[in-house]
Amino acid sequence: MESRLARLEAVQAMLLEIGQKASSCTDISEFLQAVHAGLGRIMYAANYFVALSDPDGPVNQVRFVYFVDEVDDPPGRDDLFELVEGESPTAAVIINDRSMVMTAAEHQARRQHNAGFGIGTIAEHWMGCPLHDLNHQVLGAMVMQSYDKEHTYSAEDQALFAQIANHVSSALQGLRSMDRLERAVQERTALLAHEVAERRRAENIQRALYELANLSATATGGSRLNMRLHQIISELVPAQNFLMALYHPDTQEISIPYFVDEKDEQAPVKRFDFGLGMSSYILQRKQAQMLDRAGLEALIASGELKQPLGSIDIASWMGAPMLLGDTAYGVIIVQSYDDKVMYSKADLDILAFMASHVAVAIARMRADREIRRAKEALEEQNAALEAALESLKEAQGELVRQEKLASLGRLVAGVAHEINTPLGICVTATSHLVEELRLTREDLASGTLDEEGLQQFFGIVDQSLRIMTTNTQRAAALVRSFKQVAVDQSADDIRSFNLRRYLDEVLLSLQPKLKGKPVTLEIECPEQINMASFPGALSQVVTNMVVNSLVHGFEQGEPGVIRINVAVDGDLIELNYSDDGIGMDSAALAQLFDPFYTTKRGTGGSGLGAHILYNLVTGALGGTVKVLSSPGLGLHYKLRFPKIQRKVAA
Repeated sequence: MESRLARLEAVQAMLLEIGQKASSCTDISEFLQAVHAGLGRIMYAANYFVALSDPDGPVNQVRFVYFVDEVDDPPGRDDLFELVEGESPTAAVIINDRSMVMTAAEHQARRQHNAGFGIGTIAEHWMGCPLHDLNHQVLGAMVMQSYDKEHTYSAEDQALFAQIANHVSSALQGLRSMDRLERAVQERTALLAHEVAERRRAENIQRALYELANLSATATGGSRLNMRLHQIISELVPAQNFLMALYHPDTQEISIPYFVDEKDEQAPVKRFDFGLGMSSYILQRKQAQMLDRAGLEALIASGELKQPLGSIDIASWMGAPMLLGDTAYGVIIVQSYDDKVMYSKADLDILAFMASHVAVAIARMRADREIRRAKEALEEQNAALEAALESLKEAQGELVRQEKLASLGRLVAGVAHEINTPLGICVTATSHLVEELRLTREDLASGTLDEEGLQQFFGIVDQSLRIMTTNTQRAAALVRSFKQVAVDQSADDIRSFNLRRYLDEVLLSLQPKLKGKPVTLEIECPEQINMASFPGALSQVVTNMVVNSLVHGFEQGEPGVIRINVAVDGDLIELNYSDDGIGMDSAALAQLFDPFYTTKRGTGGSGLGAHILYNLVTGALGGTVKVLSSPGLGLHYKLRFPKIQRKVAA
């Protein structure tokens, strides 16, 4: 008696809980989960599911909105199942609108009689009750089953289950009403969102027109204008792939000044005859067009589109002519390769609207361009000033030539001084040898010359000859290197030479400049680099860099290192020159290549060394020069010039 009373109290608590959940839950699954938990407290409820018809769908189809089963996998919540008489006990409960209890034996008998009866696994005991709406129309069914022979449902269980089904029906009616209300709210929200989107689009179009007008008034054309135009249109319609084509009526051609495409880095053609491609198709009709892949293929198949240019593997495509009256300035085209991005009629109207305003902007810029040309024609009257400037440049060139000759003269003086040392040693050795020969002859004549004296004389002869040979070879090397460098500096001819050997000759001729200074010169250059260029220009460049380092980079008596590193990059030579001297600040570095700029004004600096270096690298050698420096970090030149120079030196 006490267990029965406790069970009734549990049922009463569960019914109260169903009412509370129905008023607090907004999700049917959450509510049914609570019902399932409550059923489990009063009877065996390991397997429980609820099937409901769709209020807005077909009357003979249901969804399993809640499904828990020990054996069978749950169907998808969004899957619809058609109710067929005699197909399953669940269908029988809903179609016949009556509760149903069935044992495994009864189920098996029905399945033998009707092979299609029952979809899932046969349960030991199965019971189902219909769920009703306010009009007592069937909403669906609530089912509980057991696969265990030890757990079957008594008559009391069945009565309680039917009573609970009635309460669940009432709760589901409220939840469905709330669901309809939420859907209505969502539909109204979507409508308002659409209105807001349309208003925002109108505001974006107004802002785009303002920016376009401002852009046409301030820009002079070119890539900046086209890029900004792309950005403006991208804010209105999807335009990841964008093309702007200009029409040239004088030559009957179309050019592509701006092209952005996710498949092609560059336009297939930059300029083509009018009549080809989709740009011509739009201009011929003077009307905006929208196509999908099938429409484009149909145009090609019919011959209306002649020779399409670029990829035709599109998902959606739009083109609009830039027209001002009857004058066509070109075409704006956007396209999508993604089936998820399909253009609409509204998108086409926006593109056509923007294209017409772009035509106005182009017309305005062309008018401004004509005004500027007229202004430039008036400015040609300043030819007299240009002539004066040319005279100044010629004077500057003469000064540069004199500086080059002066540099060669200083090189001559240094080499002459350097040659004096080995030649002086040779003269001294010769005089000593002559004197020893005279004394040996006297000893021989007087008969006092013995074997020891003769051997001593031979030793003096041998030592003197070695000294003379070494120093004459040194003098010859200096003369040879100076001769080649001097000829190269005074000649403007291209010749073939080995870069490493030539650099060695140039640096050998600079030894007088380095002599007596604690500055080390290091060179790294592959032996196999052969060039055909202007060696004189290269000699002058290297000489100027070394002399500038010695004069401006190192204080008197200060030790330092000069490094020259040469590498090959394809057809180019990369020469890196650096010193670890005092360096230059940013202000001085900005003026380094200016004529007559020097940090040693009044102490022999002409300010033309770096200027000549720049002109020779960019002119005769046909290369580029970059320079880096900071106070205390030395100076670094980076030179790049071709191995084979085919241009004539200016």
